[in-house]
Amino acid sequence: MGSGGAEFSFFSFAGKFRVLHLTWLAFFVSFLVWFNHAPLMLVIQEQLALTDQQLKTLLILNVALTIPARIVVGMLVDSYGPRLIYSLLLLITGGLCFFFSLATSFEALALARFLLGFAGAGFVIGIRMISEWFPARQLGLAEGIYKGLGNIGSAMAAVSLPALALWVGGDDGWRYATGITGVIAIVYAGIYYLGVRDTPAGSTYFKPNKSGGLEVTSKLDFALYFLTNIPMYGALALLAWKVEQLDLVSFNALLGIWAALVILYGYQCRKIYAVNTEVFQGTVNQLQRYKFKQVMILSLAYAATFGSELAVVSMLPMFFKTTFALPVALAGLLGACFAAVDMASCPSGGWISDSFGRKRSLVVLLSGAALGFVAMSTIGSQWPIALAVAVMMVSSFFLGSAAGCVFAMVPLIRRSLTGQIAGIVGAYGNIGAVLLLTVFSFVETSVFFMVIAATIGVAAAAAMLLDEPAETMVEVLPDGSVQHVSIH
Repeated sequence: MGSGGAEFSFFSFAGKFRVLHLTWLAFFVSFLVWFNHAPLMLVIQEQLALTDQQLKTLLILNVALTIPARIVVGMLVDSYGPRLIYSLLLLITGGLCFFFSLATSFEALALARFLLGFAGAGFVIGIRMISEWFPARQLGLAEGIYKGLGNIGSAMAAVSLPALALWVGGDDGWRYATGITGVIAIVYAGIYYLGVRDTPAGSTYFKPNKSGGLEVTSKLDFALYFLTNIPMYGALALLAWKVEQLDLVSFNALLGIWAALVILYGYQCRKIYAVNTEVFQGTVNQLQRYKFKQVMILSLAYAATFGSELAVVSMLPMFFKTTFALPVALAGLLGACFAAVDMASCPSGGWISDSFGRKRSLVVLLSGAALGFVAMSTIGSQWPIALAVAVMMVSSFFLGSAAGCVFAMVPLIRRSLTGQIAGIVGAYGNIGAVLLLTVFSFVETSVFFMVIAATIGVAAAAAMLLDEPAETMVEVLPDGSVQHVSIH
């Protein structure tokens, strides 16, 4: 497997591989919980007499909280460790599953789905955990396996929960099915807490010096950090606008939400300033400095890759159905192939990054994905279906590999801030999906694919400005002593 995969024993369940398996399973369970409603929505709609607009609102609310939750959870992970935070997240979201399963009104369903968006933040926690256990030469592959296998949780929900609801039978089948996912999450919270440690024996768990915001190390980085937060609030404002367009909140309520987001952004800016006062006093230790541009570029790359994945998966079955006049089941199967290849290619992207260099690998994979979507924009009814599927799957491979490559670099920026950095980058994946799906609602499919290609192309150009990770990171211990952390 080359230098990136040396001594990598995936089928081992000892040491760091035990931690890897238990952690991707935690991610799997969090995604199972997060998407436990999706395959049962039509049954829920029928039983509770929901309108189509209410159904669309539930789907929007399910992702709304994930963006800020990833930021908050990233901070908690860096301060308290992934073992505790992952266990708590599974415990809390397991309880929320019961809340959802017992709901008898649209308002209760909506609140439960909004709060369950918190489960989507679980991804961030494992990024920090895996980075503590695997050396840099194996980190990309390990993070790719974690991301790829954990993502299957949503597919497992789609496959298993309708059958489970049918097996239980009756009008309450969906309630038992979603409730059982809550039981699974709560049980696994205990398993995870008892089964892992934050670091290997003898290793130090580096924590940030201050909480409440990401520590940056220069005035320029401080300004860039402020700018990086704006799209997060913009995406939430856009989601609120979508709910208002469905006539489920008044325009005055929308203005109130927007005002609240502005106030919240101002509060966050104050917290960020309080955490980073040393930047303006010129007292940041030269050894501790890192470049925030690394975070910005990786955030853009993940918005382009994971955002495209989420957007395309949701519209591809309909595209195949209308373009080639296929049966619904076959069109759905072909659309699922895109998601399957994307998930499977995440470990490949991590391994490529380990083996051939972080920056070069990301630029090449992003460029390949951009060209793939240019090709997809030309697909029409005159194409052989086999060729269209082949182009789609090649594009998906490059897209998933590039996403895997992004998180091969995230833990190599600053060890003590890995959770927060992963939170920002991960949140941008959801931001990308919100923006691209909004674009899709206004344009033809061929134009939509070209917009994706252009977005990924911009990310590829930006990736050329990345710096290769240094051979060591510098961390300052609570007693003030400096420790060099090797990443090779």
